Amino acid sequence: MTTNDALGRPLRDLRVSVTDRCNLRCPYCMPREAFGADFAFVDRSQLLTFEEITRIATICATLGVRKIRLTGGEPLLRRDLPRLVAMLADVAGIEDVAITTNGILLAAHADGLVAAGLRRVTVSLDALDPDTFTAMSDSRFPVARVLDGLAAAHRAGLRPVKVNTVVRRGMNDSHLVDLARFGRDHGLTIRFIEYMDVGTTNHWAVDDVVPASEIVERVTSRFPAAPVSPTVPGEVATRYRYLDGAGEFGVIASVSRPFCGSCVRVRLSPVGELFTCLFASRGHDLRAILRSGADDERLAATIARIWTRRDDRYSELRAPVEARDGRVEMSYIGG
Repeated sequence: MTTNDALGRPLRDLRVSVTDRCNLRCPYCMPREAFGADFAFVDRSQLLTFEEITRIATICATLGVRKIRLTGGEPLLRRDLPRLVAMLADVAGIEDVAITTNGILLAAHADGLVAAGLRRVTVSLDALDPDTFTAMSDSRFPVARVLDGLAAAHRAGLRPVKVNTVVRRGMNDSHLVDLARFGRDHGLTIRFIEYMDVGTTNHWAVDDVVPASEIVERVTSRFPAAPVSPTVPGEVATRYRYLDGAGEFGVIASVSRPFCGSCVRVRLSPVGELFTCLFASRGHDLRAILRSGADDERLAATIARIWTRRDDRYSELRAPVEARDGRVEMSYIGG
């Protein structure tokens, strides 16, 4: 079954944030001044259970979802996550279960996740240089922990392993070629992401954005590459293949080249709110319906109604700074 929104976009991808907690404090996502020691995270008793997540995923699969990605916060902070992976991998119609992680805990969990049915992993890594990594993550964890996680994912058989790098001018934009070289040398696909105005706490300014065109120019001036056609509908990264055959890299240009017109994603918060856009101000409460004793038919009708009425295209419209109050934080519903 295909379920299209008000702009004709089919529902294909479900992103599930399993926790709003994280062990890093990256300034572009979870700045320490807003998420300090006294910040009130969601009480664990309020989180959706694995069974509730699986029930929603099962119904979304009947509406067209084929891919599920687990996010956070940091998803590996959620206890017994491989059990959820196994449950989702067993859902009829789901072809791909993936995870996005900061990599700090990945070395300890890679084998278990793969055994449970994980198909792909994307690891956030904003710099290889220790000092720049510390500044970008605002943490005491060394970059070596992330590198160990990447190596463990590769040993566990995950292919391809992707790396997400948020590029912020004046912080890590001088390291793009080093990251591209690292990807080429280790069989990783690096995806450079324009710094986005997600949420209300990261003090986003357009001057901090390094546009995709500049990123591509810097990388290809050292490693010549040619653009590659998308392989699946709704692919958000523009891909480039190195001319010498040493893999590829990508750019995600939400600011300079919005791709709202092909967005096929819906996001589920840790407490069961369904968000139809990364830049949304509010979600739709599915947990209340789940826990009211509603049957699958009512739940499916609710999700279908939410999606068919969807007309979000924030990145194409780009609200002025003064109109951005109240948006959900990326650390709450995943990137």
